[in-house]
Amino acid sequence: QVQLVESGGGSVQVGGSLRLSCTASGYTVSSGCMGWFRQAPGKEREGVAAIDIHGNTWYTHSVEGRFTISKDNAKNTLYLQMNSLKPEDTGMYYCAADMWDCARLGSPVNVTVSMDYSGKGTLVTISS
Repeated sequence: QVQLVESGGGSVQVGGSLRLSCTASGYTVSSGCMGWFRQAPGKEREGVAAIDIHGNTWYTHSVEGRFTISKDNAKNTLYLQMNSLKPEDTGMYYCAADMWDCARLGSPVNVTVSMDYSGKGTLVTISS
């Protein structure tokens, strides 16, 4: 049984930083495409970032240069470092994983919202 457990969310002020973690069980982070998506109140899910088995990364335009996705294969954990946070980054952040590598999925960031597995999310709140 695959479980993805997110942590690291919280409330920070504009310009602050957070690092989200996603610990996987029943799934090996080095085996497939993984990513993060988010959902703001009243809005649709939005892909944020993705990483393939080789460590190649993709980002949605609004977070490029501010967010960094990475993974630690030894710890079987996915991360999202978020810097220079803005109020529009507020939302529930979800970790996602797929059995296929990103190259088989088309647009890696966009498909994070429909990957094979996802966690229950961690809440990020940015206050001005």
